[in-house]
Amino acid sequence: MSRNLPMDILRSFLTVADLGGVTQAADALGRSQPAISLQIRKLEQQLDTSLFDRRGQRLRLSDNGRRLRPVAQQIIALNDQVFHDFVQPDISGLIRFGIPSEFATALLPRILGRFSQAYPQVTLEITSDLSRNLLQNERERFDLVLALKETNAKMTPDLVREDDLVWVANSSGLSPDASVIPLIVAPAPCVYRSRAIHALQSAGREHRVVYTNPDLTGINAALKEGLGVTVLARSTVPAGLRILSAADDLPDLGRIAIHLLYNDHHPVEAVSRLVDFVRAGLEQSWSP
Repeated sequence: MSRNLPMDILRSFLTVADLGGVTQAADALGRSQPAISLQIRKLEQQLDTSLFDRRGQRLRLSDNGRRLRPVAQQIIALNDQVFHDFVQPDISGLIRFGIPSEFATALLPRILGRFSQAYPQVTLEITSDLSRNLLQNERERFDLVLALKETNAKMTPDLVREDDLVWVANSSGLSPDASVIPLIVAPAPCVYRSRAIHALQSAGREHRVVYTNPDLTGINAALKEGLGVTVLARSTVPAGLRILSAADDLPDLGRIAIHLLYNDHHPVEAVSRLVDFVRAGLEQSWSP
């Protein structure tokens, strides 16, 4: 006997997961708190597992809840895409979207392309810049911002996930006799730049910035010419470049947090749909 997961319950599950509580989710969805609690209990009964752990006043995803989250995001995105492939879209407007250049270049073209096909009456105004620049007055300047932040043990609703930072060079890699590490970086205040310099200084490795460019396309060109090495999030490394290994004797860079910031309490419908597409697309990018 086949069983089905109702879309409205999956949406409620994702909203509770994003906002960290039933009360907040009920306010965001325009439903009563008991109704949302009942949906979550029904979903847990259907899947025969606990999806949340309560820590103080906040709900945290359980291990199985974290397993379900990316799948639920993909199901919702596919559901919405099917409807808008066959039903005339009634969502319109302008979305001002700020994204770091490496995500704009490596990950988002296909995500935004699918979104534009599903919602042709929505205009996307894309601004590509360093995360710290995007986050300055982001509520006034943008409807949605994808930004990199330093990792923090405290979970927040806007956290999409964390990713490894890696050293990247061309296919030839780093010269084994390089006594001074040549860096190809974006200008300050780039988080990759500061992490690379701090890691090298802490390891006592001599380094020199040999090329500066704010855009991944320019950095990619310099890397392919063999001018030096750079730092990127693992998921955004372009094809044709090489992720350096422990054998290259460069210091560990740690991880970076990827956040998606918007008005999650009273989001515009078009922005909510774009958030679903971006979250699902990013999760697929990290899928094995």
